[in-house]
Amino acid sequence: MDDLADRGAPGRLCPFDYHYGAATFNRKADLEATTLYVVGGLYGNRPALDAVELMASLERASLIFNGDFHWFDRNGAIFSQVDWRVRRHHALRGNVETELGRVHDLGAGCGCAYPPEVTQQTVNRSNAIMRDLRHTAERRGGQAALADLPMTLVVKVGRLRVGVVHGDCESLAGWRFSAAVLDRAETPIWLEQVRRQSRIDVFASSHTCLPVMRSFALQSGPLVVANNGAAGLPNFARTTYGIVTRIGTRPSRRRPLHQVKLHGAYIEAIRLDYDYLHWHKEFLSQWPSGSEAWLSYWERIVDGPNYSPTQAYPELERHSGFVDGASEIPLISDIRITRVP
Repeated sequence: MDDLADRGAPGRLCPFDYHYGAATFNRKADLEATTLYVVGGLYGNRPALDAVELMASLERASLIFNGDFHWFDRNGAIFSQVDWRVRRHHALRGNVETELGRVHDLGAGCGCAYPPEVTQQTVNRSNAIMRDLRHTAERRGGQAALADLPMTLVVKVGRLRVGVVHGDCESLAGWRFSAAVLDRAETPIWLEQVRRQSRIDVFASSHTCLPVMRSFALQSGPLVVANNGAAGLPNFARTTYGIVTRIGTRPSRRRPLHQVKLHGAYIEAIRLDYDYLHWHKEFLSQWPSGSEAWLSYWERIVDGPNYSPTQAYPELERHSGFVDGASEIPLISDIRITRVP
């Protein structure tokens, strides 16, 4: 734990207006879809945006960008293009868009609400990136439109009620949909309360920037948490692709990294292959060697994070393995991992 990890400091503070309760999802669906792509953590990566728009168009799927679609796009022209292209679809605001849209700075920094295990150096760099990006947003306009984006959506896909968030089911910058928290012994007890209050079958999120999918057999019914990690960054060591969450009444024709079937619908982690060489050049044109974003992210951009598919999807360990980013397991139907006593 970092000695400077002050929970009220910029970058660690979770602002009061980030919070909502699980009961906010206990409402009529905001939209319906037969196939839905949830795209969290685009981070201003235009090649990834090209790839996911093409992927969705091939099956006429609905796209939801669930926050942090801006981040590395400090070039004004790129920022504006990412913004208008995302707005052609459904979008939520993440902490990035929320802080960019503020009229008065609350001192939240990047708004990431980083936990203590994240170093203060990383937090400081993220705050610096946000300051630069805010200057870009001010020059290009549209801050009010970012502030007006919703924090949550409820989507009906077949028989599933899907709660789409940026962070978790209680906060825009919540970290309770990380692998570390979802795997705690006490988590099913909390999720039982959440499911009763929300009537949600699947939560789709992204804020933690590392993917995870878990299924829980609760007393009130099954619940799946699908966190896509990042669409615009590699998610596993020695890989170059992003990940998106696909939820549909039919399975994807693409081989999923992981799949869960629930109530006749399919929740899938899908790899997002984009032109990473073009992305490397575009990133460096905005954040050259030695810049704050380069120091924090370049190693991950070119070589992936220290994270593995079996950490994201532990069921892979019980099957025949994971080769070149493709699951070698058969389709998984209604898996039950955790039961509340």
